[in-house]
Amino acid sequence: MANTQAAYDVIIAGYGFAGAAAAIAAADAGMKVLLLEKMQVPGGISITAGGGLRVAANYRAAFDYIKASNDGRTPDENIEPIAAGMLWLPQWFEQLATSCAAVVALNPRHGNYPFPGFDELCMLEVQSIPGFDPVTEYPHARALRGGSRSEKGGAAASSTGGGAGVFKVVAAAISARGDAIDVRLSAPVERLISVQGVITGVRACIAGESVEIAARAGVILACGGFEGAPDIQRQFWQIDPVLSSACRGNTGDGIRMAQAAGAELWHMWHFHGTYGFRHPEHADVGIRMKRLPDWRPAGFGHPSDADERAAAMAWILVDRDGQRFMNEYGPYVQDTGHRDMEPYDPGTMRFPRVPCWCVFDEDGRELYPIGSPVLNDADPSVHYEWSRDNLAELENGLLRKAETLAELAALMQVDIVLLSETIEQWNVAVAARQDPLGRPSTSMMPIVKAPFYCGQMWPVISNTQGGPRHDARQRVVNPYDEVIEGLYVAGELGSIWGSLYTAGCNLAECFITGKIAAEDAAQRLPE
Repeated sequence: MANTQAAYDVIIAGYGFAGAAAAIAAADAGMKVLLLEKMQVPGGISITAGGGLRVAANYRAAFDYIKASNDGRTPDENIEPIAAGMLWLPQWFEQLATSCAAVVALNPRHGNYPFPGFDELCMLEVQSIPGFDPVTEYPHARALRGGSRSEKGGAAASSTGGGAGVFKVVAAAISARGDAIDVRLSAPVERLISVQGVITGVRACIAGESVEIAARAGVILACGGFEGAPDIQRQFWQIDPVLSSACRGNTGDGIRMAQAAGAELWHMWHFHGTYGFRHPEHADVGIRMKRLPDWRPAGFGHPSDADERAAAMAWILVDRDGQRFMNEYGPYVQDTGHRDMEPYDPGTMRFPRVPCWCVFDEDGRELYPIGSPVLNDADPSVHYEWSRDNLAELENGLLRKAETLAELAALMQVDIVLLSETIEQWNVAVAARQDPLGRPSTSMMPIVKAPFYCGQMWPVISNTQGGPRHDARQRVVNPYDEVIEGLYVAGELGSIWGSLYTAGCNLAECFITGKIAAEDAAQRLPE
């Protein structure tokens, strides 16, 4: 039997960007807030992000771009508040940034795809925070580092630590609101409490005790997606397994609770992911490949900027037969890099590309660290530090080394003839600066200098987009389009992104939807 605690105006599950934004907006609306975080440490997957918030100064451009990228999978009524939010978000975020004296700037980074309006989008980023060291303050988080292109290609580290800098802003803003926001860590929400179909509170585990807590205005689920829920993944995705490089605490709790309340789900197929290594000690954890700059394909009368932006990529990918099968460097490989790995062969009853192999030579090994771990976790054993010269990975087996292609084929257990043909065809394409699979010419490197290297590649997930369907006010709806009163979602839990994703959009969505949900919940309070 759960004990009963004092009521709050609103209860928010999840202390990432969406939960933080909702808590701040709710407190500013005069509500007493309970912010519950399942894990020992806050931040969720938000803190591991690159740290850019996608914004715009032109509503029509933002709307048109989002609509095109969703390919008809998201109604206009859900797109409209996000497009509008991209206009007001810079001013609101700058106000939040004053809590820690953060310096914020707009970076003219356009959309990843040449859909209408892409060239009027930009990024809002934290440039600096006085006295802030992300490694010291958030040792549990390994984040993508925002910044400009480095000398050898890729993202140069920013002093704010990418998503860690943005999290510092919201954490400081929450602290500045004092007793209005009650934060509890290691406090998972277990169930929603419903009275005659209206959500009136939660059952949560606080300090090891199951308690029931009332919420006068409602409950906002901002507890992330299902990156760490292979049981849900296997029901909605063909590709298997998919390793998480996000937060192992995201086990689909919000999806399960919302379903129990009658929610309809959407966008469950779409996840933001790529390919990478399997952690040498934790089989469920993925390690992303090195993050290289995004580029934009040609379309709608706009030329491609592939040759201008694409950096040298050391590797190619080959399947379990030794044949190359994809453009390893798509326009936004962090979002769609896993998609070419999905086909299942019923004749062999296997996924011929899961796992597959990355292959590169000695010049590639010397170029830069091949892997780039990203994770938020309190367990220090999960945090992997990739070596600068890739040699430590030879010791632990993430990479394998061969003096000849024949030795490499034996290590990979592939046919030497097929692998040799694949490498020969690749080197011919490099010399011609034209890849039949569409890789940017500036990214192409030959594989000729022994020794040669390979590593097993797996689908790796950054974040999910699916979850409870909601209306424009972030109210969860059932399959008959009826609102489940008192229940809201924010952030990636039921995200609007249903087809293609643009860098920074989930982060902007976290802030926009968190604020919308909180302000709508405030209207439910009795006068």
